[in-house]
Amino acid sequence: MKYLTNLLARRAELTPNRPAMTELVGGQGRTYGDLQERVLRLAQVLKAHGATDGARVAILCRNRIAFFEVLFAAANTGAIVTPLNWRAPLPELTPLVMSAAPVLIFCGADDASAAGALASSCGAKLIDFDDGYEALLNQATPFDARRHWPFDDIWYLLYTSGTTGQPKAVIQTYGMAHVNAVNLGQAIDLQSSDVTLNFLPLFHTAGINLHTLPTLFAGGHVLILPGFEADPVIELLAEGRISTFFGVPAVYQALSLHPDFEKLALNKVRHWGCGGAPLADALVHAFARRGAKVANGMGMTETGPTVFLADPETAAQKIGSVGKPQILCEARLVGRNGLDVQPGETGELWLSGPGITPGYWGNAEATNAAITPDGWLRTGDLARQDEDGCFYIVGRLKEMFISGAENVYPAEVENVLALHPAVLEAAVIGVPDARWGEVGHAFILLGPDQSLPETSDLQAWCRAHLAAFKVPKYVTVVDEFPRTAAGKIQKHLIQKP
Repeated sequence: MKYLTNLLARRAELTPNRPAMTELVGGQGRTYGDLQERVLRLAQVLKAHGATDGARVAILCRNRIAFFEVLFAAANTGAIVTPLNWRAPLPELTPLVMSAAPVLIFCGADDASAAGALASSCGAKLIDFDDGYEALLNQATPFDARRHWPFDDIWYLLYTSGTTGQPKAVIQTYGMAHVNAVNLGQAIDLQSSDVTLNFLPLFHTAGINLHTLPTLFAGGHVLILPGFEADPVIELLAEGRISTFFGVPAVYQALSLHPDFEKLALNKVRHWGCGGAPLADALVHAFARRGAKVANGMGMTETGPTVFLADPETAAQKIGSVGKPQILCEARLVGRNGLDVQPGETGELWLSGPGITPGYWGNAEATNAAITPDGWLRTGDLARQDEDGCFYIVGRLKEMFISGAENVYPAEVENVLALHPAVLEAAVIGVPDARWGEVGHAFILLGPDQSLPETSDLQAWCRAHLAAFKVPKYVTVVDEFPRTAAGKIQKHLIQKP
């Protein structure tokens, strides 16, 4: 069996007095030494309730230090952590909890009612971070720290965001966390002096891994907000307190619409990262004007997540590119015949490497469908590669439609629509058509203070940038899009006329 060092334990030994995590609301902070001591006390609590050796521990809370205390405590007892989506209603959470069968459920005050109902449904012990948690830690004696983490053992489970249907529990191993830290760390030159901001939800891989765990492993400082709000983020950026930043496109969009955005100097952040969904060209330009070279990237829950990240120096010249596969990942583009496509052609993106999930927990059928016998993950994403080796995600295999015998990739059309002055964001799907088989139906979100253009005007705009068969036949305005935690539009939930 392959082993890793217990990275938090070693970090606490190396830099015990360095700040590790600070909650910006409330102001409480932890040094690495403080964090490790609390983690070991909590590990004793987990052991007392049977949370060892593969038993599950669920968490339902907003962003806070205590989430990571549970995560690292489980790494000492061998329990498996299952973060839950606090945005989801009880009917969606209940079957997930019944399947995971946790022995403990942790929660914050905001989610205590839902967590209590879930605990009752599965017979788990409920521990409220805001009511009794500190007393439990104070009464516990520190657990003996586990010196090593088994590379292939399950650390936590993350449920897929569900852009097409029922979530699946993606296995996250200790090795995947380490590989992600290496991939991200070398890509952005992560340093112990770096300060990052944690605000993306912790039931999503980005909230845990971009950039919080890699920053902690490197000995940096993580600032925590309970969730995303534009005002405090803008304030932190104005004060120059952050050196690395990761957000999904919806976050970049919200910041760009903030009244103080045009006054900001954004060059104090050393590295800007983006992923989770395609970043519109207009947003790349908007941030570049303020001194921010946003590096677009691509990863999945199944990849830990970091796979691709663009070079900031060429991001503005290669808009739409997610860059090259990082150092511990390989990529190939596969055609329908199972063979690699030629350079410049579109194929399904397949990935391999030590950071790929071993599969879906308790779901052998889904695992076998996604991962080939020789270890390649079929992503379901369609991509192409340019002459410099940079990759471009052109859409989802399931979203591609055929119009008049021609393949149409909605992401390409959506990006063109988003460049229209009146359009803030667009989603395109294929719908049946008697003549062409399928045609595009565009759903658009208007920009602030913008009025609806005529459909013919939007079609003319598209025709100036795209081949005629890619131009949407129908256009519908929406007030908002249904989204995943990563900001991806859930097209299957769009209300169609």
